[in-house]
Amino acid sequence: MFAVLYIIVTTVVVAVMVGLYQKNTNAMCKSKRRLDGKTVIITGGTSGMGLRIAVDFADRGARVIVACPFVDEGVEGRKIIIDKTGNENVVFKLLDLSTLDSVRKFAADIIRTESRLDILINNAGVGNVDDCITADGMSFIMQVNYFGHFLLTLLLLPMMKNSGRLSDPSRIVNTSSVLHTIGKLDIDKLNSVDYWYPTQVYGNSKLCLILFAHELSKKIKGSNIVINTVDPGAVGTTIFNCAGKFVGAFCTFFFRNIFKTPWEGAQTAIHVALDKKAGEVSGQYFKNCKVSRARRAAYNEKLSARLWDESLKFVKLNNEDVDQFLMN
Repeated sequence: MFAVLYIIVTTVVVAVMVGLYQKNTNAMCKSKRRLDGKTVIITGGTSGMGLRIAVDFADRGARVIVACPFVDEGVEGRKIIIDKTGNENVVFKLLDLSTLDSVRKFAADIIRTESRLDILINNAGVGNVDDCITADGMSFIMQVNYFGHFLLTLLLLPMMKNSGRLSDPSRIVNTSSVLHTIGKLDIDKLNSVDYWYPTQVYGNSKLCLILFAHELSKKIKGSNIVINTVDPGAVGTTIFNCAGKFVGAFCTFFFRNIFKTPWEGAQTAIHVALDKKAGEVSGQYFKNCKVSRARRAAYNEKLSARLWDESLKFVKLNNEDVDQFLMN
């Protein structure tokens, strides 16, 4: 009995100490930059970190477009942003990253209805869910977390190029995860749902986002667009709900109180989207509002080039299409 009590007390003390350390070392974006006249898109901008990013950008005067696949959540998210900021220039648009058709329709709608696009936050994602093959022939987790954003980014490149300037480039921010460290890229099994565990697929998708940013940064070098990746840290969001109602609620509570709240987790993405020096680099990996280092595999030139080629095939594009996007 004493041994059990000792373990419980020790665990609580360690958790409190870790929590105090984390809360005192979580970096916050210090940029005071306004975004009046700018247009931003945040995928998954209606809940969790995405919603906090959207509120911040709206509070700075931006035209904010939030995208998610759920009407009720989208309508409610837009209302929250307007209520918190008083900025009514907020738009909700449907986007289902698990279907290429939805991504193409969303991008076409943006190009048709918007005059500019200054910031794209590729934030949406799913966690440790039961994986399956989508109608497009891809792993659901991989398509939502990576392939959907890959296609969306390429389709919107011409608009972002037209909106940016060398002195003030348009910015693309990919949301990765500390779990990219467990990512493994067997290119031939990228979309296998029987070969990997869901958690492994999640890690794979987050590694892909870093490799994508690294490869695209080379192709847009010298242009008025930059792309970088962020690791928000361990954040208590509803992404844990995939573990079940009670386990998910516990994990969300634990991570919010010991590590980061969604607002704290959003800070690095906000920093990379706004900070002047962050706009001077591309293809980098940020953590706690500063340039950091991803795992070694994230800088493998051959791997990023092969992933790029395979990704184009999966989203039904070719290098000629990309050249057209870059030239427009």
